[in-house]
Amino acid sequence: MDLSNFPDENSKRFVAVLNKKMEIGKLMNALGHTTAGLSREIESLEEMCFINYEDKDGGVHPSQSHYPFIVLSADNSNQIRKVRNEAIARKIPFMDFTSTMSIGTSQEQVDTTASTLESELDYWGICLFGKTEELKEITGKFSLFR
Repeated sequence: MDLSNFPDENSKRFVAVLNKKMEIGKLMNALGHTTAGLSREIESLEEMCFINYEDKDGGVHPSQSHYPFIVLSADNSNQIRKVRNEAIARKIPFMDFTSTMSIGTSQEQVDTTASTLESELDYWGICLFGKTEELKEITGKFSLFR
């Protein structure tokens, strides 16, 4: 596959920021939901430059993004809230996940979120997609998730 017509692979990126205070299973759930939901927030799927990789046997490994996916670690919910607020201010596509989205049925989650003030939400994670330099400006202080 010739990728010479693709944009610079470092011009954009996905960035997830996860609350390191949460247990790993809950964080993986949050990461899955935010990543899946983020694809709905992007105006055009082509913007994410998905590639089908093919192995020597002809097996296809579909829909891998041309852009990096970076996973970072936040110390607490409030740091994720700040990233979220900055993403809103800059109109950067994002998806977040809070503790209210993890209990009971979808209806119970929607109702619980609706009855909780934003300032009281416990953020477990956020996933963003955008220009590398802009995302570095708002996530640069975080370390890689370990």
